[in-house]
Amino acid sequence: MKLVSWNVNGIRACVKKGFLDYFQEVNADIFCIQESKLQAGQIELDLQGYHQYWNYAIKKGYSGTAVFTKHEPLSVSYGVGEANEEPEGRIITLEFDQFYLVNVYTPNSQRDLARLNYRLVWEDKLRSYLQDLDNIKPVIYCGDLNVAHQEIDIKNAKANIGNSGFTYEEREKMTTLLNSGFVDTFRTLYPERTDAYSWWSYMNKARDRNIGWRIDYFIVSQRLKEKIDEAEIHAHVQGSDHCPVQLEIALS
Repeated sequence: MKLVSWNVNGIRACVKKGFLDYFQEVNADIFCIQESKLQAGQIELDLQGYHQYWNYAIKKGYSGTAVFTKHEPLSVSYGVGEANEEPEGRIITLEFDQFYLVNVYTPNSQRDLARLNYRLVWEDKLRSYLQDLDNIKPVIYCGDLNVAHQEIDIKNAKANIGNSGFTYEEREKMTTLLNSGFVDTFRTLYPERTDAYSWWSYMNKARDRNIGWRIDYFIVSQRLKEKIDEAEIHAHVQGSDHCPVQLEIALS
């Protein structure tokens, strides 16, 4: 099974920059996007053979997630818990026979860390949610998680310590998640690979110089570790300040 995750930084803009060409080329079984930045009815994507599930933010032109899947899920939910909603459109969960897929756009702590406390509470709630799902069946958790976990995941680590996305608190939350029964698929296969990034600032030609951060992930339940076939970062794909990441896993 092939899965792709991509923060498109506005799906309408990304479509104008080749999204559909890449979508058709990669031919994923499940394709997740984050930061769709639209409301219902603002785009119609002709994705033949795919079921589409969208979670829109209440705020216009902000956040939002979607999942396009060849395989019809058993159930779909939005947010965590019984409310089945998330006002910023950041979470979609699809239940399949063998696993849960959780597509997430994690809140940014903001440059002045004004939202750090909100973010840390979010992380605790989401971890508890993932663990509850994992008690039922394995989980594939993906998306823009807005954290470079280790120094190897960011070009200029020392200069960014304490900055949004590289605070000790955010990184520790990722460590806690991984220690609670989950694995980072890319680092499982490539524990020492450097210069592997999924996001670059638009400033100072950062992408051309590969001054980036790895903040987009596929994380899976520990018991799926041996089923991971490949984990890739498609840094060559343009259209957003993020690039797509891909997981190939031995599930039907």
